[in-house]
Amino acid sequence: MTMTPDELRTRQRNRWTLLALCALFFGGLLLAGALRFSGWRPAGMKNHGELLQPPADLRGVTPQLAAGDAYAWNPAARTWRIAAVARDCDGARARECATLLRQLDTVWQLMGKDADRVHVLWIGPLPPGAQRPATLRQLRPDASLRDALPRADDPAGDVVYVLDPNGFVVLRYAPGFDPGGLRSDLSRLLKIN
Repeated sequence: MTMTPDELRTRQRNRWTLLALCALFFGGLLLAGALRFSGWRPAGMKNHGELLQPPADLRGVTPQLAAGDAYAWNPAARTWRIAAVARDCDGARARECATLLRQLDTVWQLMGKDADRVHVLWIGPLPPGAQRPATLRQLRPDASLRDALPRADDPAGDVVYVLDPNGFVVLRYAPGFDPGGLRSDLSRLLKIN
């Protein structure tokens, strides 16, 4: 059976359409695979803080509040923690400490309805004259706690951490970090937990 020229053109057009659809489908898969294996991630999927692998385990450490009571991790409450390791806040760096304290309070306030699930821990002395946020839980400086926190003695300044409800340190923020990045990381963690 012979085909008319119109039937041949239709067959050719259908073949090219099928090949174009296959090229679009498999080309998209190849592009996605290349991006995935090159390490590229969308901006919304990246952490602003340093993801600690493996996370530091603080479950064996019992921090003491400034008032003398023990601070319990209490995983059943599903409370996340922002912990700031402050150094020399009663000395030359008092202004930097006061700024960090205000930034952490702002981050906590921006958590909105999830703010009840976040504790702000301040490890060390408060800067003199700084306004103490109501959300702040001041911990006594403790060598075992400081040693359990990865790279807590950064010569560049104060380090901030995000701790999960079980007492694992999951994110580290180097001195001079952007508080907006901390807020977005913490809000993402609160949504998935």
